[in-house]
Amino acid sequence: PYPPLLLCTRRTRLKKIGQQVMVGDRVVVEEPDWSGGRGAIAFVLPRNSELDRPAIANVNQILLVFAVADPPLEPYQLSRFLIKAESTGVDVVLCLNKGDLVSTQEQSEISSRLLGWGYQTLFMSVNNNINIDKLAYQLQDKITVLAGPSGVGKSSLINTLIPDAHLRVGEVSGKLFRGRHTTRHVELFELPLGGFLADTPGFNQPDIDCSPEELIRYFPEARQKLAVDSCRFNDCLHRDEPGCVVRGEWERYEHYLEFLEQAIARQTQINQQADPESTQKLKTKGKGQTQYEPKLESKKYRQKSRRTQLQELQELYKDDE
Repeated sequence: PYPPLLLCTRRTRLKKIGQQVMVGDRVVVEEPDWSGGRGAIAFVLPRNSELDRPAIANVNQILLVFAVADPPLEPYQLSRFLIKAESTGVDVVLCLNKGDLVSTQEQSEISSRLLGWGYQTLFMSVNNNINIDKLAYQLQDKITVLAGPSGVGKSSLINTLIPDAHLRVGEVSGKLFRGRHTTRHVELFELPLGGFLADTPGFNQPDIDCSPEELIRYFPEARQKLAVDSCRFNDCLHRDEPGCVVRGEWERYEHYLEFLEQAIARQTQINQQADPESTQKLKTKGKGQTQYEPKLESKKYRQKSRRTQLQELQELYKDDE
């Protein structure tokens, strides 16, 4: 059994050295006041892993939950979440909820398709309590981050796995087939069999925030190709370079090319923000669209001060005299 909860402050020394305390951190608490429920964090022990969004330390695996129907499974969106999960460097467990809404034939087809992507899939149903015990076993004694788009049943799953969690459950929006956000903050829930489950705010499109060169590593099917052979060029981006071993007939290659464009655009933006001599700037247009425009030369278009104008007039009068 875990000790009682303590409300802890961070020692000033930790603040001075900029040591943050994250959800999931293992810490040393000094002078605990068990009756008053208070303590002070003196040390943060080294982390095995660290996620920035959501900010959680010592995560063992990411449980990615999607629905097979209501909302319908979108391969591109699933692919995007998988890339984000792979980029964290921790293990990925893929779970498809609402399995009772599709036939066993459809389940088999989806399963073999995702196996081609490099993932074993667990079908479950929170409402009908199908395969919840199998999932609980996979979560035992680990810190697991639960991720996935809104409306796929993440809050309901936590309520089923941890009956005393009492999370608010949202409805799926009929118009967009998307769930309404019901989770606002990061919290660790203790699992009955041991371990913790961290819920994360639901979001529909995670960012592709890796470098263009790193991206290919987050596709298991491409990693498999690169394990047995290598491209002719070390900096190959696997588009149209000669001697590329990745380019070819695999289902998610189109996804890779799209994500690559986004990664290149992001890298360009970062480079230009870092380069004060850049001749372009990023402008945000209506509806969140962005585009590059030439920078104006600030000195050329700046209004002259009155003092400067007066001085110039005085110079002119002097010349006339």
